[in-house]
Amino acid sequence: MNVLCRLALIVLLAGISRHAAADTPDLISSLKQGGYVLIFRHTATDDSQKDVYPFKFDDMSAQRQLSEKGRDAARQIGTAVKDLAIPIGDVYTSRLNRAVEAGKLISGREVKPVDALTDSSNASASGMANPTGANIKAGQAVRQLVDAPPQAGTNTVLVTHKTNIADAFGKDAGNVGEGEAFVYKAGSSGPATFAGRITLADWIAKAGR
Repeated sequence: MNVLCRLALIVLLAGISRHAAADTPDLISSLKQGGYVLIFRHTATDDSQKDVYPFKFDDMSAQRQLSEKGRDAARQIGTAVKDLAIPIGDVYTSRLNRAVEAGKLISGREVKPVDALTDSSNASASGMANPTGANIKAGQAVRQLVDAPPQAGTNTVLVTHKTNIADAFGKDAGNVGEGEAFVYKAGSSGPATFAGRITLADWIAKAGR
C-alpha cells in the first residue's frame, strides 16, 4: 500500500469514528429493543481508601468504595435508563463492592457478582493507572460474557474495572472513563459486534435532564 493510500485510509477511519460518536443518541434509542450488552466501568471512587490484597470481598473497610460523586453518577444513569424505558435483563458485576453498588444503582435490581469481572490488576496501583490489556485469560473471560446473547427483549449489563476492559478490548480501551459503557450488539452467531460508547453526559443529554 503506497503512502497516499495509507493517508486516505486514515482519513476514512477518522471520519467513521466521528460519525459513530455523533450517532450516540441513536444508539441509546436502539437499546429499547434489547439485544445489546453494556459493559460499564464503575463510577467514581474515594481515592483516600485502598484495596487490601488479597481481596476481602465481605469487608467494606478493605475496599475502595464509590464516592458520593460516583453514587450520584450511577443514580443518574439509572434514572435515564428507567425514563428511556430501556429493558435490563441479567446484571453481572465485579465482586468488589464499588462495582456491585454501581450495578444496583444503574440497573435498579439485584446483581450477580462474578470472578470474570473482578479487578484483573489485583489492586495494583500501577496496573490500574496504566492498563496494558496484557492479561489474556482475564480478557477472554470478559469477552465470553459480552458474547453471550441477552435474554429476549432485554439488554445485559456488566460492571467491571478499567483493567478488565483493556484486557478484553485492547490497550486503547484503557481510556474508558468512570461510568462509561462500551456497547456490543449480540449476533445471531459468532461474537458480538462493537456498537459504540456511551458516557454519563450522553445519558443525561438523551434523557433531557
